[in-house]
Amino acid sequence: MGGGFGTPADSGAAGSGSAAPAALTLVITTFNRSGYLRGLLDSVAALEPAPERIVVVDNASTDDTQDVLTAAAARLSVPLVNLRLPVNAGGAGGFAAGVERALAEGAAWLWLMDDDVVVLPGAVAALAKWTGTYQCIHGRRLDDAGRPFFWQHRFLPFLGIHVPVRGNVFQDSPVFETNVGCFEGMLISADVARRIGLPDARFFINGDDEMYGWLASRITDVVYVNDFVLQKVRPQKQIDLGIRHLNDSSDLSRFYSMRNRGYTAQYLQAHGRYHRAGFALGTLLTAAKEMLRLLAVEHRISGAGSLWRGWRESRIIRRDTSWQPMPALQAPSAAEAPSPTDRNDAV
Repeated sequence: MGGGFGTPADSGAAGSGSAAPAALTLVITTFNRSGYLRGLLDSVAALEPAPERIVVVDNASTDDTQDVLTAAAARLSVPLVNLRLPVNAGGAGGFAAGVERALAEGAAWLWLMDDDVVVLPGAVAALAKWTGTYQCIHGRRLDDAGRPFFWQHRFLPFLGIHVPVRGNVFQDSPVFETNVGCFEGMLISADVARRIGLPDARFFINGDDEMYGWLASRITDVVYVNDFVLQKVRPQKQIDLGIRHLNDSSDLSRFYSMRNRGYTAQYLQAHGRYHRAGFALGTLLTAAKEMLRLLAVEHRISGAGSLWRGWRESRIIRRDTSWQPMPALQAPSAAEAPSPTDRNDAV
């Protein structure tokens, strides 16, 4: 059954777009976390209204993920597409494959989600009230202990990094406008996805969703709304920095956080927003954040080498003169208004 989503509108108050229902497809990427995946699919099974379809991208898992998907397909009331990749393409490659399949299946809206969360009751209805106004939406999340999870950032092209926004961003409005994305719950219209192309699988992990949100913000408003729709279930070590929480990570993630600076620089150059000195400062800040994560959260320094290796690879990527951004799947029609300038780029 459909999720009752409205057709995106260019303007109007929240909830004003109560047009005919549109197809909502939930896109999940998973890798060797069958226990978390089972819990997520159980929470989806209890949704009312529910998505019209679920696409699960299995990144060549070696655990019992396929058994979990077979069992889920038998009990779910909506179709489940089991898309198993021949190799682990990372979160970025998984979401690229999932978005492509969802669009081929006729999705009008795509809800992109990692496997280590559960969906809260009423989540589809909570998001549906915004789909008549916005085309790229993020709902709020709870952490594994049931507390609000910090996610309020803006991407600064000058530095090539996202920075936290302090304070209660919902104090005066239920909508916080941003220009960054997160695949832990991004809801995006098929129209926008076609115009900006698939998520860039070359990122593998880290930075792919940030860039996808920024690309979306070049043509439409990207928002964070004051409705709790997800809860994280994977516990993480973290420290409170006052303006944000800093979680533990992995050496693989640290490597890609630095290596993917090369792809971020290429995208900024392609859109005329690259600033050499500012980007160099952003790279130093990225390395400093990862060192703080190592020392203050993980209490070790052995992962520093992965940052150095990632930085060296980023330089190779930045020197690649043949590099091209992901192509649009659908060009905007001549009748469409010019794309809006990203109002948050100057923040």
